[in-house]
Amino acid sequence: MPNPRRKPRTPKRRIAGSYPIASGHATIVADPERDGAYILEVNNVPSSYVVPGAPEVLEYDYMRWIASFIEGVALPVPFTAVHLGAAGCALPSYVQHRWDSENIAVELDGALAKLVRDVFDPPVAIKVAEARAFTHAIAPGSVDVIVRDVFAGPDTPRPLTTVEYYRAVYRSLRPGGVFVANIGDAQGLARTRAELAGLRQLFAHTRVAASAPVLTGGAYGNVVVAASDTPLRFDGEVPSKPGQLLIDDSPARHD
Repeated sequence: MPNPRRKPRTPKRRIAGSYPIASGHATIVADPERDGAYILEVNNVPSSYVVPGAPEVLEYDYMRWIASFIEGVALPVPFTAVHLGAAGCALPSYVQHRWDSENIAVELDGALAKLVRDVFDPPVAIKVAEARAFTHAIAPGSVDVIVRDVFAGPDTPRPLTTVEYYRAVYRSLRPGGVFVANIGDAQGLARTRAELAGLRQLFAHTRVAASAPVLTGGAYGNVVVAASDTPLRFDGEVPSKPGQLLIDDSPARHD
């Protein structure tokens, strides 16, 4: 298992190219505008922006939103975070670097996990497992943060969006912990509204962050939902860009 606290190395060989993985293929593309930066595409979908040796870089908006929600709950440091959906481990590496925390990245595709270990050498542990099974196996009250960034095509797999699953998440979190989910949604935000309804059965507070076109214009894009029994803020060191909106859900019912 990789040491979650060791300093990442910078790759010495050429790593751009296409690689077979269990779910299809992964492509690593060098960013022509930034020396040493790469985009990891999984089955032609951009999944991670990685600068090996520079874990403080978060290029994608939705990852900055997730980091802001983690910042907003003011967890004691160090804390323990589980990231469901590892891809290139950009966000787990950032959280480890920013808060000197213990991070576990969970990836279903074993070949992709091996590729990421070999090519990017992230400073976090990568576990090969199915996200739902892994969540149910977490010891009660043993983690502080759970991030869900799992997709099958444009959607989150249904088993990761049920009240039963949220109960497993809630049980796994320590008091004051936070669950943050990345959702792909479009006009009407039906998926986001359904997930909020389920989360509000368990968590006292929920909040949503997304871009203005997604929230108001019906464009498909990322919506980040956070849920906690601690009041949520969105004022971290990596805030949303100008023009992006933050909305609060109505007060939740806590069972």
